Amino acid sequence: MKVLAWHVHGSWMTSFVHGSHDYLVPRDAERSRDGGGRATTYAWPDRAREVPIDVPDGTGLAEDRPDVVVLQRPHELELLKRWTGLRAGVDVPAVYVEHNTPAGPAAATRHHLADRSDIPVVHVTAYNALMWDSGAAPTLVVDHGIVDPGYTYTGERERVAVVVNEPVRRWRVAGTDLVVRVAEDLPVEVYGMGMDALAEHLPQHKEHLHEDVRQADMHVAMGGARAYLHPYRWTSLGLSLLEAMTVGLPVLVVASTAAPEAVPAAAGVVSADPAALVAAGRRWLADPTEARERGLAGREHALAHYGLARFHRDWDEVLAAVVEGRVP
Repeated sequence: MKVLAWHVHGSWMTSFVHGSHDYLVPRDAERSRDGGGRATTYAWPDRAREVPIDVPDGTGLAEDRPDVVVLQRPHELELLKRWTGLRAGVDVPAVYVEHNTPAGPAAATRHHLADRSDIPVVHVTAYNALMWDSGAAPTLVVDHGIVDPGYTYTGERERVAVVVNEPVRRWRVAGTDLVVRVAEDLPVEVYGMGMDALAEHLPQHKEHLHEDVRQADMHVAMGGARAYLHPYRWTSLGLSLLEAMTVGLPVLVVASTAAPEAVPAAAGVVSADPAALVAAGRRWLADPTEARERGLAGREHALAHYGLARFHRDWDEVLAAVVEGRVP
């Protein structure tokens, strides 16, 4: 089927477009946030094709009618209507993917689709579904799936890797303050967008801050670190954690969000105490054998629970149900 979806979250979208459908990705002349088109730092298959939103010659989005729309942001309801004349859930089947935890009160924020029963809300973790008040909207959970980057772990560098985009703007939410705290005791290396701003807070690690590295290159680079730190306080889970585990890195994880369920004891240390994470990281820097063993356990778990086969099977069932007018 033809699936219309915006390029919003690179890692999730990369997994999604590796399915068996024809994926329509809106593109505008500016490649803005609403029309970014295909990814440039992720590897996407050809069946994910750009569709221009502003071409009047019969080749644009308004003429390439989708079978189903996958919404991911509140204003996409209005974008769809303005660009195509179609109303989500009325003129074309639609499903909404909720990637994020509530931005307001943690357990009392009402979802913007809570008063609609015609657009199912798919949460990416059970934790996400638990925290949102989804009201009358049909809700379900489709856990993340990731493209296997391969076992790239060497652990040759006695450093702890971190992946975080816009770390200064997202300071406490992303746990950037915890990264700065851990960096006082352990050498760190950080990957993501916004590294120039972070350099002001980590001047001693400035040469180990890597700006917007292509996903495949980042997986190889991360594999050279001895361990991975996942510092997020408030998010649904964070795909970078699953990617790090699949790469083969042992993980140090803040015990928040859905992370405690995603990380088995054999794969690393999950704790709300930064001192406990530092202690485990220091131990692994001194004991590469234990670090490797824990990383292998994490990779085995991630492949078994977050592989693409299960992810696409779940999504195929959801999309088929929505197109057929059934509640998933």
